[in-house]
Amino acid sequence: MAQAAPAKPTSPSALGSLPVKKGMTVSSTTAAALVNELLEARDERRLLRVQQQMANAKLLIIDELGFVPLSKTGAELLFELISQRYERGATLITSNLPFDEWTETFGTERLTGALLDRLPHHVNILEMNGESYRLAQSQARKAIKTS
Repeated sequence: MAQAAPAKPTSPSALGSLPVKKGMTVSSTTAAALVNELLEARDERRLLRVQQQMANAKLLIIDELGFVPLSKTGAELLFELISQRYERGATLITSNLPFDEWTETFGTERLTGALLDRLPHHVNILEMNGESYRLAQSQARKAIKTS
């Protein structure tokens, strides 16, 4: 069985609530949903508008990066968006993968390397290790049912 990642003690959405209260624009989505939105926008010839909207948000929260591998085009579009945001707005990314495994998500070492060249600049990395909160809760519920 694959090791479950520990639950995030403070969800990314909760971290985004303070900027919202201060009147800042915050966009929050999963990596898969964001890539799907970018692909749909490209197909519908509204990609530039979607990219500008995302690039102008004061905080962009991308949750669950690495849960689903990205298509080549999707990875390139996500890279382009993150590049557009570089030093323009805060980007919060959650992932269950260490950086050295991001190539599996982005498909190429070149693209992953270019992305990792931008992300760690002006960044705080929070690494959380430990038991999965959800797994522990599930096991506790099963123990109660069997007693």
